[in-house]
Amino acid sequence: MASNIYWVRQRISRLGQRMSSFQLNINPLKEPLGFIKVLEWSLGGVGEYIRHCTFASDSVAESMFIQIASIFAFATCGGFNGKTEIQVSCPKVTENKTITAAFGYPFRLNEASFQTHPYVNVCDVNWKSYVLIGDYSSSAQFYVTFAVFVFLYCIAALLLYVGYTSLYRDSQKLPMIDFVVTLVAAFLWLVSTSAWAKALTDIKVATGQGIVKELEPCNQEVVCYFGSVTSMGSLNVSVIFGFLNMILWGGNAWFVYKETSLHSPSNTSASHSQGGIPPPSGI
Repeated sequence: MASNIYWVRQRISRLGQRMSSFQLNINPLKEPLGFIKVLEWSLGGVGEYIRHCTFASDSVAESMFIQIASIFAFATCGGFNGKTEIQVSCPKVTENKTITAAFGYPFRLNEASFQTHPYVNVCDVNWKSYVLIGDYSSSAQFYVTFAVFVFLYCIAALLLYVGYTSLYRDSQKLPMIDFVVTLVAAFLWLVSTSAWAKALTDIKVATGQGIVKELEPCNQEVVCYFGSVTSMGSLNVSVIFGFLNMILWGGNAWFVYKETSLHSPSNTSASHSQGGIPPPSGI
């Protein structure tokens, strides 16, 4: 029991010494591997950038590209706000009135009720009791939440690769963990983006011309005409960035794989046993 406690303390002491030896090294940022990692952080995750920017020139460039992607992914979706307008013509009244339903992230459309201008009676109908159809919050929140976690993971990985290069190179577990996380992230980008793309298609239908037929007053004496709906171009961009992130993380997995013992177990084990630094694996 005493020997186990001593071993744990010794391991913690060694880890503390390594973590305290922070040395900023920006040279990986000048390599292609690092550049792509920065884009990956912005588009889909910062983590890839650090790991590859430090070890292989191609991976560094890929990391920078992936970093830029995650920012656009959750920003274009999470910051959206729009509205649907319907023109209403009341019996014996020639002037049309406008009712509006505002919606946005996380797209709980069944909570978006129609509103009229204050102190304006539109056809003696309580329009606030009528809402849009559908709840797409699960797909939208899954997509945005995953993109945020990827962004944070990339920041942590970037700090590890730039500030603690020797710690990463001297470890056999960290590259393997990095590889597994990269594969899982690529798969989840596919799942989350596909779910969000389907939800976006349904949102466009629910806020389009078909909503007129779903309003009960519009099927009676009140005449309703579809007015307009806010452009969803930014949401289309979020889907594009989601699939782009999937491609980036999937391609980046190859560069992470080359840093693991699975790619060259003999060379990796030899370098670790000698306390040396494994040579860059290149392309």
